[in-house]
Amino acid sequence: MSKNDKKQNQPNHHAQRIGVNPPPAPAIQSNLSPVAQQPQIKTEITIFDPRGFGKHVYDALTKVRGNRSKDDPITKKQKSMAKELYTYLSTWGLMRLKAEELILKDGREEPVKKFFECLEEISGKSNLNLESLKNLDFDEYLGLTGLSLEIAREFSFWVSAIYHDVSGED
Repeated sequence: MSKNDKKQNQPNHHAQRIGVNPPPAPAIQSNLSPVAQQPQIKTEITIFDPRGFGKHVYDALTKVRGNRSKDDPITKKQKSMAKELYTYLSTWGLMRLKAEELILKDGREEPVKKFFECLEEISGKSNLNLESLKNLDFDEYLGLTGLSLEIAREFSFWVSAIYHDVSGED
């Protein structure tokens, strides 16, 4: 191969600098539909109250505890279940926790029921049952799971304050 042949096979960088443009790239076909409308910007201001989750959870756990004594075996089961919500959710997920609510019958179901009531109140989604959770869009389910983990974390904190006199776990 001669010197001239090598020059012909190399890209012409000089031609690009003086304004000669390479041919346009072929158009790529896509099955994605274009966005119909741009999202509207909200003009109202929402004030974030950091006590929001805590108030819901505190009220819920206070109702669950009720007037039960520290020696009541159900009280220990409730404390244990409320404390385990975060671990359960992060391991098994929201649908399985909802199924547990239906299965449990020894007092541990009460914190789970209150947990789902809090989740419904905070999320604005009513009637969260197995069927409705199963039929949520992927993004909605993931968002609800993230919110549920935050609520479960509040349960873990507040259970120590509300059940402070209950020793041991069942």
